[in-house]
Amino acid sequence: MKKNLKWLLPAFVLVTTVLLFRFVFFVGHVPTESMEPTIPKGSYILGCRIFGEPKVGDIIVFEHEGKQLVKRIAAVGGDVVEHKGRRLIIPQECFYVLGDNPDNSYDSRYWSEPFVSYRQVIGVL
Repeated sequence: MKKNLKWLLPAFVLVTTVLLFRFVFFVGHVPTESMEPTIPKGSYILGCRIFGEPKVGDIIVFEHEGKQLVKRIAAVGGDVVEHKGRRLIIPQECFYVLGDNPDNSYDSRYWSEPFVSYRQVIGVL
């Protein structure tokens, strides 16, 4: 019986860690300069999957065209932005995102569909 108990704590820690990283936290990698100087190229990030309503200024991780991207929210639902020479109103539950390094960032400014929906957000840093 004592032999089995010595494995109980490590098993509990392992299961707890796996569950936390599956449902609460995530680890990501920033492969480009798009968020410099805030997040240097090559950085690993730790984010949280549990979050409230993201707001302007928050850094989010989201899915876009099959990739995970890291950008800063520049506008939220109801805000008006200039996009490719037109004034756009951001739809509710959507975001307009920009990288902190505008010269090296593929972000909302360049996408044909410039909005990130709330459902695409994986987490907040």
